[in-house]
Amino acid sequence: MPTTKAARLPAALAALAALALLSACGGGSDPGTPAARSTAPAQPQAKKAEPVVDVLPGMPPVLDPHDVYAADRPGNLSPAVKDFPTRIYVPNTNSDTVSVIDPKTYRVTETIRVGRQPQHVVPSWDLKTLWVNNDLGNSLTPIDPRTGRAGQPVAVHDPYNLYFTPNGRYAIVMASNDRQLVFRDAHTMQTVKAVPVTCYGVNHADFSLDGRYFIVSCEFSGEVLKVDTEKMEVLRQEKLPFHGAMPQDVKVSPDGKLFYIADMMADGLWILDGDRFTKPTFLATGKGAHGLYVSRDSREMYVSNRGEGTISVFDFAQNRLTKKWRLPGGGSPDMGGVSADGKILWLSGRYNSEVYAIDTRTGTELARIHVGSGPHGLAVYPQPGRYSLGHTGIFR
Repeated sequence: MPTTKAARLPAALAALAALALLSACGGGSDPGTPAARSTAPAQPQAKKAEPVVDVLPGMPPVLDPHDVYAADRPGNLSPAVKDFPTRIYVPNTNSDTVSVIDPKTYRVTETIRVGRQPQHVVPSWDLKTLWVNNDLGNSLTPIDPRTGRAGQPVAVHDPYNLYFTPNGRYAIVMASNDRQLVFRDAHTMQTVKAVPVTCYGVNHADFSLDGRYFIVSCEFSGEVLKVDTEKMEVLRQEKLPFHGAMPQDVKVSPDGKLFYIADMMADGLWILDGDRFTKPTFLATGKGAHGLYVSRDSREMYVSNRGEGTISVFDFAQNRLTKKWRLPGGGSPDMGGVSADGKILWLSGRYNSEVYAIDTRTGTELARIHVGSGPHGLAVYPQPGRYSLGHTGIFR
């Protein structure tokens, strides 16, 4: 039977209602119309993962591939050292002693007898021991930083300076007179491999971001070396382009791309591309440029100019010197370190039998403390960081 107009009307109304319902749900609308656009907030894009650095086997992972000093922030002490009393340990090369300073009172609290001609006080890789490098005494004197007591010396020949591989496996003795880099067991100090070098006066070093190589300064022949950490062999050797060059301390830039090498005869810094090991550029800082220390925020580097009693401040981002601080009455600022909170730069006064405490915000001398004769590589301890690469405190 044919359907009448009256019969078809309810069906049509029902179809229109169904269509309206679908439109309200967005099921049949044109996606280009305003009614169809989603009003939900846009989801944030996932943060791009930082590249994983292919590090030396056994080395702790790099915390920040853009900043090798990321673990060195103010007060960021390892659980291994958080209960250690804060002290300044000063090796006096002519007195054969270590002066111990309480930074709260700026007073020497103890004088420790050690071997002949102590050059540097070096934190061990595991942060548990301080090693005094008795260069002419051919020994290392261990100091327990928890108690401040010295232990029995360990026989090590010609230990002018001491470093540790980033994986903590080996200690590296800078045997300056022997013209060797001596890789030793990091705990027993037994020799594993002695690497002869053809330069004179190996003395300071720092490691690449991935720990796979390190740059070494040769003080008496004006050269620098690039050394393979794992293979324990010299890869490259280069003469610095300055007659009479005398390279000293070495520090890598926060991004790990450049190495800064203080030169006490050229009176400034050599800036070297470690990966490419090409001819370095030069930046004048002051007479007798000697020690290099990075600020706790990784923005600046303090350069001690031993020959003129000043400290130059280098800004990494600006790639230039921004300040110069002068010690009142002069002095001979040499080696040292930055306090755990980053507020004080401590430096030995090599030829003045004194130690300087300098405010890192203003450059003001806070104290000048009398110690033994010939103070050299003093260590501020403890400092932030997960492990030590040696010298007076290079922490990662």
